Amino acid sequence: MKFWRRKLKWVLNMPTRSSRREFTQIISDLESGGDVIDDDPIRSSSPKTTREWVVIFKEELQAEEKQDIARPNQCILSYSNSRLDWVIRLKEELNRTPPWEEDKPWLSRCIFKVPENLRELEPMSYEPNTVSIGPYHRGNTRVKDMEQHKWRFLRQVLKRTKHDVELYLLAMSKLEQQTRQCYTETVIAMDSREFIEMMLLDACFVLEILRTTSCSSVKGRFRRYGYSKGDPIFNSPRLLPSIKNDMLKLENQLPLFVLRELFKITSSPDETGSVTQLALHFFNSPVFRPSNHGPYSIKNMERKGLHLLHVFRNSILPLGTPPDEPGNKELQSQFKPMIHSVTQLKNSGIKVRKKESDVFMDIHYKNGLLKIPPLLINSSTESIFLNLMAFEQCYPFCRNYVTSYANFMDRLINSTQDVEYLHLKGIIHHRLGSEEDVALLFNRLCRQIVFDVNDCYLSQVTSDVTKYLERSWPKYRTTLNHEYFRHPWAFVSFFAAAFLILLTFLQTLYAILGYHIPHS
Repeated sequence: MKFWRRKLKWVLNMPTRSSRREFTQIISDLESGGDVIDDDPIRSSSPKTTREWVVIFKEELQAEEKQDIARPNQCILSYSNSRLDWVIRLKEELNRTPPWEEDKPWLSRCIFKVPENLRELEPMSYEPNTVSIGPYHRGNTRVKDMEQHKWRFLRQVLKRTKHDVELYLLAMSKLEQQTRQCYTETVIAMDSREFIEMMLLDACFVLEILRTTSCSSVKGRFRRYGYSKGDPIFNSPRLLPSIKNDMLKLENQLPLFVLRELFKITSSPDETGSVTQLALHFFNSPVFRPSNHGPYSIKNMERKGLHLLHVFRNSILPLGTPPDEPGNKELQSQFKPMIHSVTQLKNSGIKVRKKESDVFMDIHYKNGLLKIPPLLINSSTESIFLNLMAFEQCYPFCRNYVTSYANFMDRLINSTQDVEYLHLKGIIHHRLGSEEDVALLFNRLCRQIVFDVNDCYLSQVTSDVTKYLERSWPKYRTTLNHEYFRHPWAFVSFFAAAFLILLTFLQTLYAILGYHIPHS
């Protein structure tokens, strides 16, 4: 009987079709036997027949089946409970997420933190070296020495206008919430008093820099604005260029409406012009020459300008480019990337010449002639380009004009020979160490930059150049230049061989003619 009990227990632990069939066979074998004695010590109170054992084991089997059915139901119930909790948690998270609305702060953001993938390549190009403007770098130890000059400028403005500082604080407090929306959430940590103080000091500093540098003479600065000839800011050959460079960094900006409001309060009755006009005068240099001849007039830049970097960018755009407007991107589906350097273009028959224009981005191509305006490169050029491109990467309502230009020049310049040729043609002038530094500068600009080839103002120029290069003659000309005209001796050898072939042909011709036309 022990054998049958062990086998039945083994069968009961295998709830499959084969085990059920085996159990049926065991039952039939038991039913054909006689009386047996229960050897289980727990149930050995009385002897049982085989038929009674069959009934007991059937009951045990039914109990096991009920447990097998209950177990998956318990698992399903446990899974259902956890899944229900998961769904409830997701719904609560969705309810806490604000909906996308037109008046939300992130749509007003225009002063961004530079993305980390760009910052890690050139960190010093995005951080101020002399003065901090705005909340991002406030308290930075590198620029703390300029804080005393901000207080000095505010005191000078109060002395000149005879206003009470409370008037300025009230004006800034009215713009506090609107100003906060221009930055990311990190400025929320600043309390209201600290933030308004920052707005007043930085706006006053920027306006005094713009106003005072607009005077052409030192006497005019002293007579009109009260600064002495030995002022440590306005008479320093080092500080003003560094301040100008810091004021063109994306993280170092104040909203233009803050500057306009303080400018309106602090202006004298005989003071004309606007913040935008003062800014264009201040940023004008041999490197970049801002103008109002592009898609934006002074009035439009004053009304639609976001900050000084945005005003500067709008002033260097070429004439004929559409302004930045939401949904104003015209996709250029026929854009063909230009992969040829200046040397390759020259060998293919395309002439590269200087274009007489103050707008360095105004590139033009027609009938095999590529005209590029001159560009002066110095130590601050890379920083200005990087911040302009970072702004175009971050601001959603902005076309990538500067990025397109940088990408175009990056493809044109692949070697020092390309820089030397552009310098020879008067297109590139630089104050760097060597032509190799210029080539590296342009090759570094577009690293980690997301460039939309369908939004490029130079797409037509690129397409026309590519079509010209796809013609047969430029390909043959390139082959001749590379195979036979690579150096002067190859050029001489080619024409010497051509001359010998010509003489051989003439000799053969005269021999044939002499045979058919006898001498008289």
